[in-house]
Amino acid sequence: MRARYGIPLKITAGLAAAGVAGVAYAAGFEARSFRLRRISVPVLPRGMRDLRVLQVSDIHMVSGQGKKRRWLQSLAGLRPDFVVNTGDNLSDPDAVPEVLDALGPLMEFPGVYVFGSNDYYGPKLRNPARYLMEKAQGRHGLNGNAPAVAAVHNPWEPMRDAFDAAGWVGLNNTRGRLKLDGREIAFTGVDDPHIKRDRYERVAGGPDQGADLSIGVVHAPYLRSLDAFTADGYPLILAGHTHGGQLCVPFYGALVTNCDLDTDRVKGLSTHRSAGRTAYLHVSAGCGTNRYTPIRFACPPEVTLLTLTSHP
Repeated sequence: MRARYGIPLKITAGLAAAGVAGVAYAAGFEARSFRLRRISVPVLPRGMRDLRVLQVSDIHMVSGQGKKRRWLQSLAGLRPDFVVNTGDNLSDPDAVPEVLDALGPLMEFPGVYVFGSNDYYGPKLRNPARYLMEKAQGRHGLNGNAPAVAAVHNPWEPMRDAFDAAGWVGLNNTRGRLKLDGREIAFTGVDDPHIKRDRYERVAGGPDQGADLSIGVVHAPYLRSLDAFTADGYPLILAGHTHGGQLCVPFYGALVTNCDLDTDRVKGLSTHRSAGRTAYLHVSAGCGTNRYTPIRFACPPEVTLLTLTSHP
């Protein structure tokens, strides 16, 4: 018996050890290995000075995450022209003060924001395999799944009030503007499509013709929102939600996006086409995780510094 089963048992033990090591790496190191992504996007009118935009997304703050809080505070040293927060700041109903402490230095700069589902509702413990099942069945969030039952309601109102008091412009199904050194940047935002709070019909009509640049902002990059922004003529759309796939396969990439966006565009800069028009799309991989799955693999947490440049 020893001769027959000795090798398989060693292989099994080796695989188990590798699995444990992988989880330890994903939770103990990579999930806290914060990165800054830098990209350039040529969307400004010819001759206009570059603009530096810091996009922060999917913080998913849990009380006690001191390293994440200090890292976010340090980003103020980048001195962006403005900040775009694309939602899911919370993963703990008690973490609002820590979110505001983390973002406090950045709230000294002009900014805009939309909310995501986890700003409104607390996360639930889920089997990660369900994301693969939902992808195969074409179901994502409330877009095909049954409504959430007994969901925990997060205290999002104090966070909204603090953002507004700092001068950040809320874009949940509304429009807004920032004035920057004589230039006007217009924004059009929708509330989170993942939980069917988006109401694009309230903001339809295309870019503000009196602005130097118009940007579309949404938390979850569902195709219906991307199609609407692009067809209306927005040159740039900013989104989050996907976590970059969160658990990725090295040299392959993401398996899921947690929405109907394809995995090729799960994070970073790409383009989107609709109604004969093309827009740049930037999807942030985010800098946090659901509190019940605090791991990332081959997909480190990040924020993005976008340099908006003039057309060639």
